[in-house]
Amino acid sequence: MKANYSAYYHFPEKGGSLMLSTAFLLVLGSGFLHSVWNLFTKRSLDKNVFLWLCQLVGIVLMVPWAIALWDGSHLSSNGWWIIAAAAALHGIYTILLAAAYSIGDLSQVYPIMRGTSPLLVPLIGVTLLNEQLTFAGFLGVVCIVIGIVALSNIKFGGAGASLRAPLFALAVGLCIASYIVVDKLALGYVPAIVLNTITTAGNLLALTPAVIRSKGMKRELRHNGTIMLLCGLIAPGGYLIFLYALSLGLVSLLAPMREIGTVFGTLMGIFILHEKQGKQRIWSSVLITGGVIVLGLWG
Repeated sequence: MKANYSAYYHFPEKGGSLMLSTAFLLVLGSGFLHSVWNLFTKRSLDKNVFLWLCQLVGIVLMVPWAIALWDGSHLSSNGWWIIAAAAALHGIYTILLAAAYSIGDLSQVYPIMRGTSPLLVPLIGVTLLNEQLTFAGFLGVVCIVIGIVALSNIKFGGAGASLRAPLFALAVGLCIASYIVVDKLALGYVPAIVLNTITTAGNLLALTPAVIRSKGMKRELRHNGTIMLLCGLIAPGGYLIFLYALSLGLVSLLAPMREIGTVFGTLMGIFILHEKQGKQRIWSSVLITGGVIVLGLWG
């Protein structure tokens, strides 16, 4: 039996300007929080250990809430497979994320992986589902592609090693696009907090082998213990803020706006981590963000 959890959220047909303004502020806050925990991940000593401990904190915080909303009788065998697929995709995403930040700059990797997902979804719709892009949507796609290519810093005739970080970032973006689709299906069987808890557990399991091999738990706790507690709170918290914002306005309007976090992440990498190619990466991230917003609103 497939459960319908739309009753957990209220979607008003019309909202006033105050409600819409509140939704925009929440979405911007969600994007900012997302970029913050990515900044701390990049600054960590061992990315796998840091992310593993953050997932552990997140699970501890979410489990009581998830248990309160859990109703296993509504899960069919098909639902279990969908939720397992969601957990697996999130786990692969986390492994690739750790790898991307181990070899690439925040101001390079973050915009690429955040821009890839909004780019892939409409392209799949056009090529496989016979959907159409407006002229504005086409311009949005072009802006995203130019921004990603500029951030990739492709050096023709040079060593291929320069492409490792962008390729990992693209793989992360592909995982994001994939788990968004599967998560949407999974939400038909369980509430968002339950799904979030299960996928976080998937992240934890996926990172465990690398954490055991690294033997860097004590060192990471000594240097970043407090920060990991903070990230374990803001990572799921930022996403739940976004879900609440969606209850105040249209997803087609608000979802693209969350990608403003791309610019936040780029600025943090340049001004906090002192990463190079500042001007190029700033305009590239603005181009990607602008393309995502245009594509989402008018594509």
